[in-house]
Amino acid sequence: MVPLIGIEEEYLVVDPRTRHVAPRAADVLAAATDMLDVVHEITRFQVEARTPPSADLRELGAQLRLVRKEVAGAARSCGLEVVASGMPVLGHVMSPPLTDDVRYLRGRVLYRALQDEISICALHVHVDVPDEEHAVYVGNHLRPWLPTLIALAANSPFFVGRDTGYASWRVISWGRWPVSGAPPYFATFGDYELALRALSESGALLDPKTVYWDARPSPSLPTVEIRVADVPLDVSDSLTLIGLIRALVVTALAAFGRGDRGLPVPSEVVRAAYWRAARDGLLGDSLDMRHGTLVPAPVMAGRLLEHVRPALAEAGDLTFVQEGLDRLLREGSGAIRQRRVHARANDLEDVVDDLIEATVA
Repeated sequence: MVPLIGIEEEYLVVDPRTRHVAPRAADVLAAATDMLDVVHEITRFQVEARTPPSADLRELGAQLRLVRKEVAGAARSCGLEVVASGMPVLGHVMSPPLTDDVRYLRGRVLYRALQDEISICALHVHVDVPDEEHAVYVGNHLRPWLPTLIALAANSPFFVGRDTGYASWRVISWGRWPVSGAPPYFATFGDYELALRALSESGALLDPKTVYWDARPSPSLPTVEIRVADVPLDVSDSLTLIGLIRALVVTALAAFGRGDRGLPVPSEVVRAAYWRAARDGLLGDSLDMRHGTLVPAPVMAGRLLEHVRPALAEAGDLTFVQEGLDRLLREGSGAIRQRRVHARANDLEDVVDDLIEATVA
């Protein structure tokens, strides 16, 4: 059976006159229709949209396009816009205005200046798994491939008025949190449970939801949640990533069923691969952690496709995802597009205008 998928996409609210992020998420949520599952996020610059679970990528695509259209319409009714960008291109965001929620305010006390760059937007993909133990071992198998997903999804080269030099500054900024980035390798489920107890005892966790690893058992659903990707600029890119992610999970579950608990790549190597992917995106080399060699990022993307080809074929997604990946590699990621637009006139306002248009194109 092909697993169900649930999607969360986060967007930034912007003022179309100044092109700065605007702390008016509550206004957008109030204007959103009742048919949409749109909720607040940690700052008042962000809104999050969720899709109902589905096994069909094309159905998910229709849902995402509808969600983006409706959220954009709600924003425009308030004189605002929404953009799919991993971080704010322009605006005064530090310290960000937090949503009025007791949990978020407790986080301010616990995490302090780490929250100064918390206005970040990601794509979260929930894939059904049998239980929490399976989700942990799926994380083991996904670790070598997470940097490739970072490179494909990179969509945050600018941050509040400057070029960071990275394709995904969101990944770098988020990586400073105490429980973030790639999950550790867990040889046994007991090791995972022991780690959670130690993290809780250390004070690094506000609650189970603050286990922010990029592949984690969901704290509230029977799913593994993959949260490594910047929110893509284009829905088609979102669907390509979603298809690859589900196929990675299916491939991992099959391997675990054969007794394979994943390749124990050292965390230091995974961290270096993350840094390389976040810096260079699709325009540089990626570390193939299975062999310890650098290869061009598009080559690594091709190796990912081959790794999951049987799972894609089983789900009926092979042609759809292969065509989507070919298009993404040909046209470039959101980060490449943002820099291409900026290069025309050296104007970040142009970048925001293009983000506004492309988010709902």
